[in-house]
Amino acid sequence: MTLNHLAGGSNPPAGTLDFPLNLFRGFSSADVISIQDIMSNSKNAVILLSGGLDSATCLAIALEQKYSIHALSFNYGQRHTFELDSAKHIASTYKVTEHKIIEMDLTTFGKSALTDNIPVPQNRINSESVGIPVTYVPARNTIFLSYALAWAEVLGCFDIFIGVNALDYSGYPDCRPEYIDAFQAMANLATKSGVEANQSLTIHTPLLNCTKAEIIQKGNDLGVKYGLTLSCYNPNKTGISCGTCDACFLRLRGFKEAGLRDPISYQL
Repeated sequence: MTLNHLAGGSNPPAGTLDFPLNLFRGFSSADVISIQDIMSNSKNAVILLSGGLDSATCLAIALEQKYSIHALSFNYGQRHTFELDSAKHIASTYKVTEHKIIEMDLTTFGKSALTDNIPVPQNRINSESVGIPVTYVPARNTIFLSYALAWAEVLGCFDIFIGVNALDYSGYPDCRPEYIDAFQAMANLATKSGVEANQSLTIHTPLLNCTKAEIIQKGNDLGVKYGLTLSCYNPNKTGISCGTCDACFLRLRGFKEAGLRDPISYQL
């Protein structure tokens, strides 16, 4: 089964949450189910959906595995907010069960080119620069996964999907396998469901050890509509990708190595 078979229709309107005082606004009491219900509802999953190439492919894999998808996106003050439009289109096109967009403001902390007045590096990977880049957003995946964990517990599901990658990536510390293992261990210690249910929560990272070309090829096989996705950290005012930031470089190289044409436009 491919995503093309699932396309069409629209998803329910996205919910919004405030950060941090209203953490659970949008998670109604009607969503809470008993431990007995939890055990019989194992095919629900929460997926972090950024609107980028990796998260779209991760969504396709989860759908192929017949999960009912509850997608979670974040408006955290990122300069590339066009990715949220992509996330909405993806969620609508592939008829996820529910799509929530969390509102928070990480510009309060800044210290990232994505949330502060810091230039986005251009041609960094091409010049073989090393080190964690300034596009790293402090603790972002920890924050995102914590929200996903809270929603998963409310929904009574034990599966979270995230499209992190430890090969063709920008060097972010919260994309490494040891980080995912540590968060999963914490999640099963820190939740009521982890203590009371006879089932452990799993953080699924199906792209963790894939090259970007392998990710694209897998998504292509599943019918992912990559024309709906946005990877760029620094798109222009109309949402056209720059073609020279880390994310664009990795994406373009991945399509080239996969022998496929990238369907989106670039400023180049």
